Amino acid sequence: MMRRWMMLGGLAILAAGLLVWTAILHFYFDSGVYAGAMRYWFRDGGMVYDYMKPGTPYGFTYPPFAGLVMSPMAYLPLWAVATLASIASIAVTVLVMWWFITPLVRRQGWPPRYAVAVASCLALIFEPVRETFGFGQVNMLLLALVTADLLFGLTQNRRWTGVGIGLATAVKLTPGVFILYLLVTRRWRAAGTAIGTSAAATLLAAAMWPDASREFWTAALWDTNRVGNLAYVSNQSLRGFLARLPVDAVEPVLWVAGVLLILGVWAWRVRRADALGALALTGVLSCLISPVTWVHHCVWLLPALVRCAEWSWKWSLGIFVVLSSRVTFLYETGPKPPLAIIGANFYVYAGLALLLFLPLSPPSRNDAIDEATGETGFLRLGRL
Repeated sequence: MMRRWMMLGGLAILAAGLLVWTAILHFYFDSGVYAGAMRYWFRDGGMVYDYMKPGTPYGFTYPPFAGLVMSPMAYLPLWAVATLASIASIAVTVLVMWWFITPLVRRQGWPPRYAVAVASCLALIFEPVRETFGFGQVNMLLLALVTADLLFGLTQNRRWTGVGIGLATAVKLTPGVFILYLLVTRRWRAAGTAIGTSAAATLLAAAMWPDASREFWTAALWDTNRVGNLAYVSNQSLRGFLARLPVDAVEPVLWVAGVLLILGVWAWRVRRADALGALALTGVLSCLISPVTWVHHCVWLLPALVRCAEWSWKWSLGIFVVLSSRVTFLYETGPKPPLAIIGANFYVYAGLALLLFLPLSPPSRNDAIDEATGETGFLRLGRL
């Protein structure tokens, strides 16, 4: 018992230290962009999509409905925004990890509170989560909205299923891939609810701020320069991978072909997945096909790591360590190809491997866990 609590204490100290270091490193940069844009819009009377954070080329890139949600930031000092963002990120991380691992805890008979505490510390150590914390991003909140729909709404056939996905999509377009999941799996009512919720939120914002809505949907949305250099090492999408290769002339064609292939594999596999498997696979899909997937966007890989852990904790831990090590950023100004083709794209390779081999359901009684290795035949997963 003492050994367990010592391990938990060590993980908690490590997680806290890494979060503080990441906050110092990034100093809530994205929260600063949000707050500055809201002040410029609501207090200075400017056009929100004209705002650029002083000394940077970065501005507000979300739909106008996100501005409505973030509007209180216009009247708060940055330290208050950062404090609230930090508390929310940690609280939501604990919540989603509780949701993710509860079935595993029940099957294994582990102490629930201890297991959730350990899993939460590991999640906070995971690089995309701590990057979300340090930048003051909204990724974990969006993950929670989508998770509530898929793990509870669909499995319990709730009438509100789709509301979370719809709201998340209205705030940031990337979660819209989960609407595609609902359509592919013929959850027509949930898909209609998600589309209706997203449309209602978007139309509300358009009615309140028609000029800002027109600017976003006709100009800002299509300007990829607003979010940064596609070839920057933090862009761990398929598009970022291609942008780092010397294939400029055919890059758009390769990207479209790759996205179509990835969508085909995803659609083939996701129809047979349970709720967590579907959440995990679709999260992987969102990271791969989005034109821009910064490392902090890869919180969508968390459900996949949990599903891998159900089958083989060693494999899951291996992926976790590599993706939490910041090894990718060694190639920010480091070795050029061919070494960078490997080191600068670990998240892309992990996403492709998970897309192909992620288990679609938890182990059954016939998949007995080897007590010596803690594994269930992870290398057989490609046949599932």
